[in-house]
Amino acid sequence: MTIIDVANRAGVAISSVSSALNGRPGVSEATRERIVQVANELGFVPSLHGKSLSGKRSYTVGLVVQRDPEVLELDPFFGGFIAGVEEAIDPRGYALVLQVGARPAEILQRYRKLTADRRVDGIFMLDLEVDDPRIPLVQELELPAVAVNPDDDFPLPAVRQDADGGVRATVQHLVGLGHRRIGYVGGRAQLIHSVQRERAWRGALLEVGLEPGPVIPGDFSYIGGAAAATAMLALDEPPTAVMCANDLSAMGFIARAEDLGIDVPGGLSVAGFDDIRLGTYVRPALTTVRTAPREIGRESGRLLINLIEGHDVGDTRIADAELVVRDSTSVVPPGR
Repeated sequence: MTIIDVANRAGVAISSVSSALNGRPGVSEATRERIVQVANELGFVPSLHGKSLSGKRSYTVGLVVQRDPEVLELDPFFGGFIAGVEEAIDPRGYALVLQVGARPAEILQRYRKLTADRRVDGIFMLDLEVDDPRIPLVQELELPAVAVNPDDDFPLPAVRQDADGGVRATVQHLVGLGHRRIGYVGGRAQLIHSVQRERAWRGALLEVGLEPGPVIPGDFSYIGGAAAATAMLALDEPPTAVMCANDLSAMGFIARAEDLGIDVPGGLSVAGFDDIRLGTYVRPALTTVRTAPREIGRESGRLLINLIEGHDVGDTRIADAELVVRDSTSVVPPGR
């Protein structure tokens, strides 16, 4: 079924059908309604290629992910985020282009190529880094962009979910259980959300008069969490509770702790961050901070399309991340 069929059935010019279905002026509201009704009756689906040829847009938006593919396979954040993006962009006639690369230089080159080839009208920016080179690049390219959870004073539109409250609640929960030595397993050091989460953890401990530490670097992976457990639990004075920068590293930490003969939570409490579904299936079920990747994706998609279409946009905030208490945390072990 083509635009010609719709024009013939509605008794109008092809240009009128194009204007009506693409929301452009040039037809009366009554004619627009008749054309839309005919298109629906005929099962006509507009072609993205045809729309891009008739206008100045590609009607696609891009997401270029800088992650090792093996790590990406295990991180369910992206599945939820993409599902939310699709919920926002599909009803408005846009499609998503997804690319994965592991090297920073490769990511920058893909941004340039997507823009030069007019492959996308805008881009989502995830996993922001300290002094991220993508920020000046999208400004240079004049490419509409929406970021997720940047730091303060970010120069581009963004969707934010505050993590501080959830991290603070986790620390208060552990302190309430009697813990005074609370360790931390970090994420990739250059990522802004790694910095944000560790900063919130440190601040929460200082608020209650406790010294932060020990801290072991991590990489948001299960293997990284297990390696952090080996290092942290070999300390002369290991902590009685540990918070990890995400759930995958927390699961790796718990598995390694139990390999070393330490019961969780009887001998050690462990909490994560993200609230991925897998955390409810492992035993003990994981105490964690719940985030909303699908809602973040939906708001990011809405914001980016509005930006592309010339609307005034500002930052969007969704409900703060919150603590979910399950079975992996308990009172401080006797004698500790």
